[in-house]
Amino acid sequence: MKIAVCVKQTFDTEAKIVLKDGKISGDGINLIINPYDEVAVEEAIRIKEKQGGEVVVVCTGGDRATEAIRQALAMGADRGVHIKVNDPDVDEYARAVMLAEVLKEQGADLILCGHVAADDGSSQVPTRVAEILGLPHANVVTKLELGDGKAVCTREVDGGMEVMEVALPAVITCQVSLNEPRYPSMKGIMQAKKKPIANVDAVAVECKAKIIELALPAAKQAGKKIEGEPEDTGKQLAEWLLNEVKVEVKQ
Repeated sequence: MKIAVCVKQTFDTEAKIVLKDGKISGDGINLIINPYDEVAVEEAIRIKEKQGGEVVVVCTGGDRATEAIRQALAMGADRGVHIKVNDPDVDEYARAVMLAEVLKEQGADLILCGHVAADDGSSQVPTRVAEILGLPHANVVTKLELGDGKAVCTREVDGGMEVMEVALPAVITCQVSLNEPRYPSMKGIMQAKKKPIANVDAVAVECKAKIIELALPAAKQAGKKIEGEPEDTGKQLAEWLLNEVKVEVKQ
């Protein structure tokens, strides 16, 4: 079985985000594989270990995107494809078109992705890729079973769980509860240096959306401490709620 995994390189989830001129400043910030995509890589490797086959990691981005691919290769993936995109503001539509073009050439039996990116939280790219390729799609999967050319997916829905079956090839996105990603071993890290990464130019596509500016949320106001006797504190609290918090009182 040939499994393709789409990964995105994001800022470290524990890094402090600093904005400069309405954009995120990358100075001194560590870049990692999107944690949800890391779950997809782990699931692909587990399937390969059980059934055999090949795991191909596909990533869009600038020169540093190869770091994310190498990390996936160190975990156990077989080879990588780096789609060179120098524009950090490429939107989800354009990214999906770029990925779909390469995935079409790879001819994978299964395409795995994280169900959301930790940086923008859009959850759009895998669904768009499935639509472009005309493939069935299962989202937010917490359990995956393969057999007889089909995938049985247990997925999260509002208030419960849903079990669905899709024919392969298909695009499936992974929830963090699907598995626990392994740490690359020293042997895996050394082997990853010798595994091939193909560099391809992104297909020309025009973005449909553009981020104009980013802004951090307003700082939280300090709490207010009310002291005194119960009668006085109750009056102070009522005045504070009416005059400062502007609580609407309905008669």
